Amino acid sequence: MEQKNITADLSNYISKMLRDNFGKGPENVYVSIGLNYITFYLKNFLSPTEKVLMQKDKENTVQETRDTVMSNLIPQIQGYIKVVTGMEINYFFYDWGLHNRSGMMVGLSSDETQTNFPVNENYKGKEQLEEEIVEISKEAQKTPENIYSCQLNPRTILIIRNGILVRIEKEIIRMGFQEHLRIAKRKLEKQLLHNNTLFNKILETKVSDVFVDWDFDVDKSVILLIMNPNKPHNP
Repeated sequence: MEQKNITADLSNYISKMLRDNFGKGPENVYVSIGLNYITFYLKNFLSPTEKVLMQKDKENTVQETRDTVMSNLIPQIQGYIKVVTGMEINYFFYDWGLHNRSGMMVGLSSDETQTNFPVNENYKGKEQLEEEIVEISKEAQKTPENIYSCQLNPRTILIIRNGILVRIEKEIIRMGFQEHLRIAKRKLEKQLLHNNTLFNKILETKVSDVFVDWDFDVDKSVILLIMNPNKPHNP
């Protein structure tokens, strides 16, 4: 199956699944695939009930409800990805930009089941961008043990960090409070990412959305940058 047919199939599947489970699906789902990476970028995804909760400053309630629903949906999504692409998804991440009514999902597959679709590992600004992500990581927790990034298409850059948890965070996880830690890290690290003024300059284009999520069990994190290549950065 051609890549455009695969992405169209997955886009329709995710749209229907979210609509069936949240009462309203996203207006658009953009799917990007390369090697052992697959990303979903959701636009205009906020149900009427969630909109009311957001107006009443109940963002945490929306986040917690979505976390509960997603815990049931992830195995189904992983299974469908395998059927359509052959990718065995070992790690799955998601995040929401509630104020932008946007969201992302990212799947990382095993090397044995990666696709033949290419990624750009030498995109313009890569070294500077990774250095900036390291600085943000140091401010929020610590320097990552390693970092990798690639560009899946002109709109999408994926960044993977390993080894970023500090000892107190690991103890909080061991005590069973990882959801509290996730909420706190979302607030802190997303604030640092959203307030960063260098991404646009480094990539020479407008970064329109930034997402981040963690897998605490393996001390791994992904950051997804969504760019608007039609809007170049004006220094």
